[in-house]
Amino acid sequence: MRIAVSSDHAAVAERLHLVAALQAAGHEVDDLGGPEGVAVDYPEPAAAVAHAVAEGRADRGVLLCGTGIGVCIAANKVHGIRAATVHDEFTAEMARRHNNANVVCLGARLLAAAAITRIVERFLDTDFDGGRHATRVDKIMALEAPERAADA
Repeated sequence: MRIAVSSDHAAVAERLHLVAALQAAGHEVDDLGGPEGVAVDYPEPAAAVAHAVAEGRADRGVLLCGTGIGVCIAANKVHGIRAATVHDEFTAEMARRHNNANVVCLGARLLAAAAITRIVERFLDTDFDGGRHATRVDKIMALEAPERAADA
């Protein structure tokens, strides 16, 4: 699987640990993050990963910041992205099974690097259930439709 990964400055060490683990598991990883010690505003890495996924350059995306919240909000501004902040393996699985999330967001100040790796692996290994959930995801995506934006 092709995975785009990035982080702000609060999660560089965790990102590097995750990238190594994903590569060892056989994934093609595009690390879009910067070096340690350089301050990065979280909308920048979020946009890089979200555009990579939305444009088909990556199958899924992983974003890290202090809490996972900022990168999630920013990523969800990109058309076609369904980003979810998750906190454990269960929420990662549900984000895929029920919401067909294509970007997972995690907080490096809340989770250890090993936990982040396990959570991301669950996210990547989980398929979308479809069925009644597909109707709901379609309704979410319809909120992005241009005619709806004019009504806002």
